[in-house]
Amino acid sequence: MVVAYLCCMIKRKIISTILQLHKHYPAVAILGPRQVGKTTLVKEIVKLHKHKVRYLDIEKQNDADKLSDPEAFFNLHKDKCIILDEVQLMPHLFSALRPAIDEFRKPGRFILLGSASPDLVKGVSETLAGRIAYIELPPIGLLELPKNISITKHWFRGGFPSALLAKSDYLCTQWIDNFIQSYIHKDLTLLFGINFSATTMRSFWSMLAHCSGNIWNAETFARSLGISAPTVNKYVDYLEAAYLVHRLPAYFINATKRLVKAPKLYIRDSGLLHRLNNVPNAVELKENPIIGASWEGYVIEQIKQQLSAGVLLFYYRTHNGAECDAVLVKGIKVLACIEIKVSNNPTVSKGFFESIKDLKPKYKFVITPTSEDYPYKEGIMVTAIQSFLKKHLKLMQ
Repeated sequence: MVVAYLCCMIKRKIISTILQLHKHYPAVAILGPRQVGKTTLVKEIVKLHKHKVRYLDIEKQNDADKLSDPEAFFNLHKDKCIILDEVQLMPHLFSALRPAIDEFRKPGRFILLGSASPDLVKGVSETLAGRIAYIELPPIGLLELPKNISITKHWFRGGFPSALLAKSDYLCTQWIDNFIQSYIHKDLTLLFGINFSATTMRSFWSMLAHCSGNIWNAETFARSLGISAPTVNKYVDYLEAAYLVHRLPAYFINATKRLVKAPKLYIRDSGLLHRLNNVPNAVELKENPIIGASWEGYVIEQIKQQLSAGVLLFYYRTHNGAECDAVLVKGIKVLACIEIKVSNNPTVSKGFFESIKDLKPKYKFVITPTSEDYPYKEGIMVTAIQSFLKKHLKLMQ
């Protein structure tokens, strides 16, 4: 209850976007990992809603039973906004939504909450094409933090509300342990209807955490786990569809260079990453070998959350040593090359200068935790992550 109350005090920036979509589409789907705050968010939206609302949590058997005849239920409540929580558990509802929407086409009839990408819920995208808007609710982002939560705390604990707002690091750790346990033993099977080996999946998550930010190589994981490379890739597909990992694609439009083309893979939430690597607190993180990869993944996730439509995020690496942690691209134009450094007094690598020569970006940045903005060599700007998100990124989009 306390966490739910505190979570309500953190105003999610996505609410205004959802309300706008709600005015134009018959259905809006809010997607994101479990426990990210979708239900709390929709309760906030309900307060702003001027019409009657009917809320059903499909994980509850009583609510699921009410949808035994979905067409009749939708028709009975067509004057209300119907909210369906964990809708991916009953994928046949999507085919029932289509005629209900077409017979009474009005904006704001349905809000769907889901914990799995519609790409892996059979038939969803095709069934409601043109009738539904999808929007992702990620964990709480850096720019959404209240003043009493520091960037250090957010980076260490991550953005899941119950972890971030826990009264102590110990309680945060307990919550994340339960979260991981639930996903491995129940949630992934529930979301995708596939039985996973809990032991193998736990080992897989641990390996991903130790290799977060590295070039993805399914064969290496397959040999270590004793399973096939296609199975390993399928595991990544499911974790990505559950919004837990992110594959950052390589930028390889330059055909004259010998480029690395495999994606990088990141554990999206830094709190999960630290727990899977057994980092107990923010002080010990500073002395842990994963600190550089952790900061890189944290910055990538914060940038990803703030990108506007049409701006894409990549990394860049050649076999000759040019390397760039993040590349922002719009169309075929490279907007920015970004180096990510955990030191507030960074030394820029030779590989970054080489990538600038290759890509010729309009902007060049080195992103640190808390340094002041100042110019570096060759037009490079050193900037803190908050300054980059608030000021520089907005100017580029």
